Amino acid sequence: MPDDETQTPTLNREAIARTPHDTRAQPLPGAAEGPSPWLLRLIAVGLVLAALNLRPAITSLGALLEEVREGLHMSGSVAGVLTSVPPLCFAVFGVMAPRLARRFGAGTVVCAGMAAIAAGLIIRPYIGSTAGFLAASALALMGIAVSNILMPVIVKRWFPDRVGTMTGLYSMALALGTALAAAVTVPLTGALGGSWQTGLALWAVLAAVAVLPWIVLLRDRTPAPGQPGPAVANAAEAPALKITRSRTAWGLACFFGLQATAAYITMGWMPQIFRDAGVSAGTAGVLLAVTMAMGVPLAFVIPRVASRLKQQGPIVVVLGLCGLIGYGGLYLAPAAGAWAWAVLLGVANCAFPLALTMIGMRARSGAGVVRLSAFAQSTGYLLSIPGPLLVGVLYQHSGGWGLPIALMAGLMIPQMVAGILAGRDRTIEDEC
Repeated sequence: MPDDETQTPTLNREAIARTPHDTRAQPLPGAAEGPSPWLLRLIAVGLVLAALNLRPAITSLGALLEEVREGLHMSGSVAGVLTSVPPLCFAVFGVMAPRLARRFGAGTVVCAGMAAIAAGLIIRPYIGSTAGFLAASALALMGIAVSNILMPVIVKRWFPDRVGTMTGLYSMALALGTALAAAVTVPLTGALGGSWQTGLALWAVLAAVAVLPWIVLLRDRTPAPGQPGPAVANAAEAPALKITRSRTAWGLACFFGLQATAAYITMGWMPQIFRDAGVSAGTAGVLLAVTMAMGVPLAFVIPRVASRLKQQGPIVVVLGLCGLIGYGGLYLAPAAGAWAWAVLLGVANCAFPLALTMIGMRARSGAGVVRLSAFAQSTGYLLSIPGPLLVGVLYQHSGGWGLPIALMAGLMIPQMVAGILAGRDRTIEDEC
């Protein structure tokens, strides 16, 4: 929300002194009534539509990468760079989200993010050059990056008593969008004439639809539940947090980065592991779809369970053990137990919605959630960049999957340690 400097110093001091719990129990002078039920429903619809658009730009391209390479005469090395661009963009552009949210409001930034996704997706197939394709992809990824950061912020602000449920809802939508784009891009491309340009551009329609509820919300100035008006809220959130002093923030950043590393390795290399073990290409693709589809129901269940626990360490350990067993199966019997390993790795990949839930729980204020979300996700995505590349190097130089799978399994140990640290019952405000 834009800053309002007309408030009196007394009101600012009162706002700063109150905790979020005090604010809910004793509304500040001048606080407006909470939002209407229709407005909360509209925000929930906006969250779901936004979440559906946070991965199709990536997974739809993966489905048509060979056609894109041929159409743009793209070298193999450039195509390899293209697959590494998403986490880099998430890290670089995600840093901008807190400042943009303070200046314009989180809802405004998400609305602009959806517009950027739509623009990037409609431009990139028809721009006609590799450089232009990369630039338009970066525009879409910028919109994804800032929206990634601000989803937990929107949930914390508008649904403070339902963080787990709402995080589960949009996490489930994110997983659904991921799997949907991977599964239907190729069939839809064929049905629409076989042009890869059309197959990629059609996802801009979904992003354009996601802009609509956020446009309505831009015109609404109703305070969030139990929150003061925009001016008082900004005054309450004024003190800066030295987030790098928080062990919880660092633990959450490492946990986020390691789970992202596992997810990108799985998406990029798991089908090849199965194919090298003698599984057909079609079945290998279905196995990857099974792994991704596990996130749809579990992304709704895990945040709800996590939000009811004071410490999320036990869930971290369970997910990590599923990953270790899955990687052990890939090492010992990749073809014989392929379906079991695909399911177990799908469960392990649900560390992502758990991380998002912990972001909302490890800060008391909206400002704290913004900073923690930006720090954990940006730092985490930076940490995830080398993983898929290192797996490819090990595979090429060792001539097999033994060393890469050992690396994947080995990374689960620090992931569990970092997750246990991040899951302790404390907030970054206490530590900072």
